[in-house]
Amino acid sequence: MFAKVFQRALKFRLKKTYPTNIYDLTRGAAIAVRRPYSDEVLRAQAQSVAAPGPTIFDKIISKEIKADIIYEDELCLAFNDVSPQAPVHFLVIPKRRIPRLQDTEDNDKEILGHLMLVARSLGAARAPAGWRLVVNNGRHGAQSVYHLHLHVMGGRQMGWPPG
Repeated sequence: MFAKVFQRALKFRLKKTYPTNIYDLTRGAAIAVRRPYSDEVLRAQAQSVAAPGPTIFDKIISKEIKADIIYEDELCLAFNDVSPQAPVHFLVIPKRRIPRLQDTEDNDKEILGHLMLVARSLGAARAPAGWRLVVNNGRHGAQSVYHLHLHVMGGRQMGWPPG
């Protein structure tokens, strides 16, 4: 009962929201709670996909911005998310900027496969009981940074459907 009232109250007060699952220990199930978009997300959505200039991920790759890097090779970089949505939440990004998954081409098979394999081995090591892989694509897919990135989340039970 409280969860429904809480959800309605949040929904009423917030105009721009995105879904997040929170585990409800009293009922043993995930409940969806709506949270406001950050200013960064709103700015990113207002920009064109092909916006000039470096993204925040380009700046992390070039070491202009510090990040908690957990893996790096010649093709990709993985680092812990600054706003984790699960006990284990990190991103795997290609070093070459690809704005969205839908912008990939047939010759990107190697980099896409490599990102998946890095996500697999880091996910298995950091969340051995299981993890979820998420790729947001475009505005309606809640993509906030237009540089392809894979979210790997684990360390707790995930709800379904997500969002």
